[in-house]
Amino acid sequence: MFGQANVLAAGQAAFPPSVEDFYLPSILPWGAHDSYWFTKITAMVWVAVGILIIFFLATYRKPQLVPTKKQWLAESIYGFVRNNIAVDMLGHRGVRFAPYFTTLFCFVLLTNLFAIVPLFQISPNSHIAFPAILAVISYVLFNYIGIRQHGFVKYFKNSLVPPAPWFILPLLIPIEIFSTFIVRPFSLAVRLFANMFAGHMLLLVFTLGGFAMLSANAWLAPVSVLSWVMTIALTFLEFLVICLQAYVFTVLTASYVQGALADEH
Repeated sequence: MFGQANVLAAGQAAFPPSVEDFYLPSILPWGAHDSYWFTKITAMVWVAVGILIIFFLATYRKPQLVPTKKQWLAESIYGFVRNNIAVDMLGHRGVRFAPYFTTLFCFVLLTNLFAIVPLFQISPNSHIAFPAILAVISYVLFNYIGIRQHGFVKYFKNSLVPPAPWFILPLLIPIEIFSTFIVRPFSLAVRLFANMFAGHMLLLVFTLGGFAMLSANAWLAPVSVLSWVMTIALTFLEFLVICLQAYVFTVLTASYVQGALADEH
């Protein structure tokens, strides 16, 4: 974001920002034809994975009865997800899903946080591909769990044939198929993507808007300062959205798992 602001201040960039600002160039030194796929966004995903693996391995390498600060933080995160998401949604059966829910929550939260971290300043989840993959993983998970719990025929019968009079089933069954196989993964992915995309665009508009007004007319300098103040305020709001979206994504995944395990759903 600040790099774009510097370019704008030098009179080399257009305003307002567009969707094209989300398509970043390759960061590898060789030709774009061979490395177009390895952008800053891809690097951030790998950084997030590395941070989570190293953090939890280092934390639980030598667990202590009186936890260290790192162990306390890791246990607090796991305890929050286990007690407030897994167990609340699934009861005692939720404990065995707590590791996955914790991993999902931490990954979404960390990749979302990149949106307000200096030098990163964009979330991988502002590209639809990454929320879509996460949604597909959760989609496969809850369907697999339902099939394993009930069997293939019973699971899809419970999922797609609601308890209703026979004459209305031809109307309800297509709705249930559409809801289960299309709406659930689509809404799961789009909700996360849309919030992170919109948040980045807002921060980008107010940041670059300040530079645009400052370079356009000296009399607009006070207004440009106001634009940057709004950027700071929106950053705090974006932090709340970041945490909320990680929680919502995990809760919805847990609710789908709960529905798959239910005898009638």
